[in-house]
Order: sequence, then C-alpha cells, then structure tokens
Amino acid sequence: MPRKGKKYLEAIKDLDRQKRYEINEAVGFALDRSFAKFDETVDIAVKLGVDPRHADQMIRGSVILPNGIGKEVKVLVFAKGEKEKEALEAGADFAGSDDILEKIKGGWFGFDKVIATPDMMGTVGKIGKVLGPRGLMPNAKTGTVTFDVAKAVNELKAGKIDFRVEKTGIVHAPMGKVSFGTEKIVENISSLLEILTKLKPSSSKGTYFKSVTVSTTMGIGLKIDPAGIKEIIK
Repeated sequence: MPRKGKKYLEAIKDLDRQKRYEINEAVGFALDRSFAKFDETVDIAVKLGVDPRHADQMIRGSVILPNGIGKEVKVLVFAKGEKEKEALEAGADFAGSDDILEKIKGGWFGFDKVIATPDMMGTVGKIGKVLGPRGLMPNAKTGTVTFDVAKAVNELKAGKIDFRVEKTGIVHAPMGKVSFGTEKIVENISSLLEILTKLKPSSSKGTYFKSVTVSTTMGIGLKIDPAGIKEIIK
C-alpha cells in the first residue's frame, strides 16, 4: 500500500473522512487544505442511484458553469462557407473541413472541444475512431452538432462542460480551480446538481443522489451531505 506524504497527512489530521459536510464547509475545507505548488483543479464525484446498463438510465448531458473551469478551451469547428466564417467570428480557435480532417489524421490534436454542423458529420465520422476515445466526438445531445455554431462556440468558451455517468453510476466533472474560492466553486457545483436533478430518469427508484464528494487534484476527498441538495440548487 503506497505511503501518504507528510503534507497530505497534515491536511487530513483534524478531519472526519466519513462525515457528510454542508457544501460550503466541505468546499472550504478542500480549498484550505490544498497543498500543491500549482493551482489545483477542484473535482466532484456524484454517485447516482442509476444502472447505466439500462439505456433509459444512461445519464448524459452538459452544463454551463457560471464561473467556468479556469482553463482556456480551444474550440475546433467543422464547417464550410458562411458557417466557417461564423465560427471564427464567434471566437473558435480553428475552423474548416477537409483541411482540418487531414491534420487530425496526421496526429494533430491542438484543441479541447469539437463542434460540427450537421452536414459535416459524414466527414467527421471518418475520424470517429480517433475522436471518440478522447471524448471529442460532436454529439447533438450535448449541443455540439448544430448549425448555430456561434452559440455553441460561445457556450464552450463560457465554461460549458459535458458529463456522462460511468459504469459504476458515478459522474465525474471539474468544477474550477482552487484559486476560485469557495463561493464560485459552490455556484458551479449547484449548476451541475441542478441539471442532474432534471435528468433523473423515471425508472430510477430509491435514493437518487447516493453520495457527493469534492476534492482537489492532489488533496483529500470530502463528502457533501446529499440531504441538502435541494437547498443547494435553490
């Protein structure tokens, strides 16, 4: 079993790892005990009462975090003609069609998100096996297959993130940086929990939010009391 470092042990010495904290308290503790020399990412793990093996319980969606994630997102748009021009004017970092396709085939991945107009999906499909495993394949359900490319670009630049429940029923997502402070991180978490609440499938019985854990890249995980989620998303 790997040994924990001194800084990690110091960070957890006065915390009850099993306690379920009020959200502001949990986030505050996580941020205060961040000990890395870089601006750590704050992550959330939400265990849902769903079985992803059933299609109607496969939770998937997107949310625009009010405070972003603290990272510049490079956006690529597959489009032609006026839509290519619209994408670039909206702030897309890259836009094009066959020329972009060839660059990616050659091993280029200088982007974080991909948008495509519906008429370009045939072209994008040629590199689906490359984009898919990286989570970069455009999808209509998350708003990245659309003719309204300006809106899609603006949303991604503003802090829109995609999420998908894992086989174990857990949704993982970044909620910002330690430097954001407690208030902004809590606002981002609230936005995600609100969307997850709306996505609850009717076939999901029993407790929906089984556990919610917040942590930093190198730091500890603190449990948020799911009983307070209704208040959180208000």
